[in-house]
Amino acid sequence: MSNNGLENAPEDVKLAVDLIYLLESNEIDPRTALSALNMVKQDLERKIREDSPNSDSSSE
Repeated sequence: MSNNGLENAPEDVKLAVDLIYLLESNEIDPRTALSALNMVKQDLERKIREDSPNSDSSSE
């Protein structure tokens, strides 16, 4: 993808490209990266659930 194309890309694509670059430039083993990304995904999903209007932490 060209720099110009990346500038116009959605934020999630930009972040994915940055993460791929970070992992590759630091020579992170793909299995280690997937394990870490799974932990990050679980943490972010938990935060989304806690922030959702239907979560148990909201009051009526």
